[in-house]
Amino acid sequence: MRTRIAVTWQAVGMRRTGVLAVSLVALASTVAACGTGPSARPDVAVVQDVGDGAVPATEEEDAAAPELPVPEQDLAWRDCTADTLSAQRLPAGPTGLILECAEITAPIDEAGTVPGTFPLGVLRARVPQTPTEAAPLVLTTGSNMPSGTALAALATGPMSGVLATRSIVAVDRRGIGASQPIDCVFPADLRALGDLGQFGRTGDGPTRVAELGRQATIACTDYLQPQELMFGAAHAADDLEQLRLAWNVERIGLLGIGNGATIALAYAAEHPENVGRLILDSPAAATADAELLAESRARGAEAAVDAFARQCVALECSLGADPRAVLEELHAKAASGELAPLSSNALLTALTGFLGSPRADLQSRVRELSDALAAARDGDVMPLLELVDPAEAQLASAGQFVSRCSDTQRRPTPTRALELQQTWGSSYPLFGADTATGLTACSAWPSMPAPPLPDGVDVPVLVFGAPADPIVGSGGLESVTGALTAVGARWAVVSWQGAGYSATLHSTCAQARVAAYLETGDLPPNGSLCPA
Repeated sequence: MRTRIAVTWQAVGMRRTGVLAVSLVALASTVAACGTGPSARPDVAVVQDVGDGAVPATEEEDAAAPELPVPEQDLAWRDCTADTLSAQRLPAGPTGLILECAEITAPIDEAGTVPGTFPLGVLRARVPQTPTEAAPLVLTTGSNMPSGTALAALATGPMSGVLATRSIVAVDRRGIGASQPIDCVFPADLRALGDLGQFGRTGDGPTRVAELGRQATIACTDYLQPQELMFGAAHAADDLEQLRLAWNVERIGLLGIGNGATIALAYAAEHPENVGRLILDSPAAATADAELLAESRARGAEAAVDAFARQCVALECSLGADPRAVLEELHAKAASGELAPLSSNALLTALTGFLGSPRADLQSRVRELSDALAAARDGDVMPLLELVDPAEAQLASAGQFVSRCSDTQRRPTPTRALELQQTWGSSYPLFGADTATGLTACSAWPSMPAPPLPDGVDVPVLVFGAPADPIVGSGGLESVTGALTAVGARWAVVSWQGAGYSATLHSTCAQARVAAYLETGDLPPNGSLCPA
């Protein structure tokens, strides 16, 4: 058990030096989305139906949404373009791209029950033509990955044109990315948890993972005490409020992606009068049920692999005529220890990160992943191992362990996880069994209330669905729109037909919908589609 270091989260004025941590952002240079190549073509189909769940607007509700105000006060931004590009090994991006870093001092507990503050990491992206009179869009990816990592990848990739409409400001969730880090689990222990205990002692997988999770829970709660219960979505929403207060504006526009959508909904629940626009992209389930969240990820990851396989065949890649069969064979070998030190779940983590990221040229990235997998098939696992380390750093840090465990409820027992291994292993051949095994990682974490949902939302809500999202999946879409309908909110869903993490990070069509909505507050027709 690690020595408690309570001062880390209590000391006022602690600052993290430098730019985004290299260990948490390096993957941006080695991954790419299989859903790139989006189109700015108009919607290819529109489904609008009185019974589709969207609440029709009345004449009163159809009034113009209030304008988003420009910050009256700004943060102490510092140019970190060169440092960020270097740390993340990113290309230069569009001409004149400016990345700026800042920090906000946020209370550990807004209610004041636990004293102390910590620095909250913030990244802003803009280009020379970004209008200064346009209010920035606030982006959070929650615990999926550092928000700043996602924004930097967007800003330097082929989808960066959205920055010409307004700046985007990413807020890293506490304990993740550029925010005050949580170093409560030794790297070797974190790796063992990421490997699902495959190379540890004997015994069934869910029980091994539950034990590893228990050890990590003891280390982290001891390290964080008495703040160990301050890392749920509600506290992350309070951190967004600190940005609004620093800007001294009445309302902000929020884009919540994946787990970030949970935080955005929590913000709307706690600060309804301060929500000027609300965009939920690939939202996680509103109930935060552990099984639902996990199965959604497995389903989305399988769909993303299928998309990769189709692209690979079309490019006559090095995996031959059946890339999925090669992947399944590699996964089976890794599970039996034949690819050690590459575990089966480490292989899947590399795939998830690679297929999810909004980066670079589609064809070259498909070939890069194909070649790494082909090398492993032929006996050389080093190219795949080079993808694993940055992927695990980006997707599975100690801060993410704490945040994810804080957000989930109704965690299954090892016995239940064993049952799911069988059913999910059949339904989702690559990701099902490992996803079920990992369900017990948070079983020892203290139970916390479910993330709050709003009693009402005064602004229309734009929702994006992406069924081939390997990090979140689309299992939360119905629960979120159901929660919005239950409180009489107006909403519309736009479905992106591509593959990757988040429609807005990949699709110019989705970004056009976002830009129009931010400007006017008007929703597109419910059921619209954005092509891949």
